[in-house]
Amino acid sequence: MPVEQVKVTINGQEFEVEKGARLIDVCRENSFSIPSFCYYADLALQASCRMCLVRIEKMPKLQTSCTITCTDGMVVTTESEEIEKAQRGMVEFLLANHPLDCPVCDRGGECELQEMVFDWGGLEERFTERKNYAPEKFLSPIVANDPQRCILCKRCTRVCDEWMGEDAIEAGGRGAHTVIGTYGGWLNCSQCGNCIEVCPTGTLLDATYRHQTRPWELSRTTSTCTFCSDGCQFSVGSRAGEVMRVVARDRYVNGHNGEFLCIKGRFAHPFVNHEERLRTPLVRYQKGGRLVPATWDEAVRFAAAKLQEVKDAHGGGSIGVVGSPRLTNEANYTLLKFAREVAGTDKYTASEAFSLVPFFEHLGAPLATHKDIRHAQTILLIGGEPEELQPFTGKQIRQAVRNGGAKLVVINSVPIRLTQQAAQFIHIRPGAEDAAVLALVSPGDAELAATKLGVETDELARASQALSETVGDVVVMFGGELSGEAQALLAQMPFSFGEKEGRRFLFHPLPLFNNSFGVHDMGLMNGALNPLEMLDAAGGEVRAMYVAGSFLPAHLEGRADALALLDFLIVQELFLTETALHADVIFPAASFAESDGTYTNNDGLVQRVRQSIPPVHQSKPDWMITSMLASALGADFGFQMSASAVFNELARRVPAYEGLRYPLLKDETAPVQAKHAQGGRRDVSAALEGVRQGVRELGEEAEKINATPPVGHELFKIGTLTGKVPQFHLLAAGNPEPESVLISPLYQITIDPTLRREAAAAGD
Repeated sequence: MPVEQVKVTINGQEFEVEKGARLIDVCRENSFSIPSFCYYADLALQASCRMCLVRIEKMPKLQTSCTITCTDGMVVTTESEEIEKAQRGMVEFLLANHPLDCPVCDRGGECELQEMVFDWGGLEERFTERKNYAPEKFLSPIVANDPQRCILCKRCTRVCDEWMGEDAIEAGGRGAHTVIGTYGGWLNCSQCGNCIEVCPTGTLLDATYRHQTRPWELSRTTSTCTFCSDGCQFSVGSRAGEVMRVVARDRYVNGHNGEFLCIKGRFAHPFVNHEERLRTPLVRYQKGGRLVPATWDEAVRFAAAKLQEVKDAHGGGSIGVVGSPRLTNEANYTLLKFAREVAGTDKYTASEAFSLVPFFEHLGAPLATHKDIRHAQTILLIGGEPEELQPFTGKQIRQAVRNGGAKLVVINSVPIRLTQQAAQFIHIRPGAEDAAVLALVSPGDAELAATKLGVETDELARASQALSETVGDVVVMFGGELSGEAQALLAQMPFSFGEKEGRRFLFHPLPLFNNSFGVHDMGLMNGALNPLEMLDAAGGEVRAMYVAGSFLPAHLEGRADALALLDFLIVQELFLTETALHADVIFPAASFAESDGTYTNNDGLVQRVRQSIPPVHQSKPDWMITSMLASALGADFGFQMSASAVFNELARRVPAYEGLRYPLLKDETAPVQAKHAQGGRRDVSAALEGVRQGVRELGEEAEKINATPPVGHELFKIGTLTGKVPQFHLLAAGNPEPESVLISPLYQITIDPTLRREAAAAGD
């Protein structure tokens, strides 16, 4: 539908703009600077700072441009002596109780209030009353608070409510004594830190970074998050080869996530420079022996010789190659090239939680970007828990419902927190997600499905009706609970519902890792074995294994001894993981902060990973290690030690990446989506019958889960990387409140399983 345009005159210049557009946005888009503190795009209006004042013809007094929408013929003035006098008066009020401690404030050099005052200069300060004073304190192990710096813009409270749906932080008190605080004085939430990010002053502070360095001392590099599949863009701040902080502020980077990051993306970076990082290659020269340090040349030579021995004795098919959804596309492509061209094996896979191969093979509609989710009319979520496992996706769902009026339908065995925003929640028995797909794509099986799901048939009919009646975008999301056959049926859902004018189906899978899409695109998930089969074949069909990264704990559960059955095991890793402890050769790999490359997120966006610090110790990028090993076995990949050369080759050989080059990916404000092939209507009768048979075999005894999982039950889990951050141990242990909020919890609570307070242990 075409958008109606209207004419608006701003400072004597005429512009055609969208009718109903917010005036402050129109002015800024056309290079007319308008100051503001409380206004924040896509958040509910606050209109409290009174800084964005403009003069509008035929209106009797100055107007706040954040509350005005554009109409035809509007004449606006943004700069005049009258307007500046009013704005200066407002800043004077803001400074009445604001401490002038810029030299010691962590926001010094980045503070919006400081910048505004410096830009104007000559600001008069006529208040002589004693300022309200309150000491700096901690709101949680992650968030510190200096309440006297607050200008009550309430960005933090709105972000906590609208983005996160948690209402963990709010304003208390009245008048000049109003302060931002928490219920009960201690912050129990997902600890995302977005309140810190959007704070225009130094009121809310990063408790893991505070007082470490000044902003202007940092080198900033735009890169991509290495945790979940949302692929958030951020700015890595480093100094002297050490990662100091991670932020997503628009002044540094303007990716598809804006200023949003979750706790892992923002605070879990200390693993990069952690003292437990592998420092040098390690070699176990004989079975049962110790791992001893070696030079790179010696370790590569030894590994190549042992692989050649296995290949000569048992054939190339006896070598297994395992990639990782945590590695770059370049690293995984190089591993696949190694498996096929050097080892000569079809036994390759990736340590992925679940396969999306059936989904991509039957893809019948485009992938939804996060922008599509935000503006969708209907969202169907089957399984998964995006608010914990893909937080930015969860945020977009919440805003689509609250700010966009979207209808959310949740089908889940657990009453996850997103059900609070759902128009319909279908509470099913655990393990019955396939039955929900069957009911949606095959209405004739709805009665069978409802029986197995433990719901009424009309609940499924209402969900189907919501999808059928939608005019606009329908975004279909699903987690790892679905079988491969159910994925195939879901991928063909647009054809099951038929065409309707104005309706568009989009898909948004919810894999767990930062490059889950990448390992599928590179083809590693199409090997002869999956991760569990690879471990089961160890010592038999597979005699040697080359693992980049590590197997997941879920893969090794009950199978850890399988790695000991191998004749030879190579692992390249950052730390001594359970997989690495069984290795005969360990190569120290570089982290995301020390490598160049790309990740592909769950939108299908191909995004740059840029090196921000030199490799720690003797580590090297994963793709480079694989190339060195291939060279020692007589194969020259011709990459010339350049990540761009790897990407150029994979872009020629991987259809979805055809035509892509690094220069095309340099602008994070205009991300590039991989061209995943969409087929027409496919014959899925075999998959339908397979799902139907599986549903028939489902039991009806399983009890429904009625408890809503606590906030952070997945976000705070201690893993290989998050375990290197002391604050995560506190959060994983239940976020105990310290005796004093004026001192960091890390100095009051020991980081051990019992989390004993030192004072209590001393008998105080």
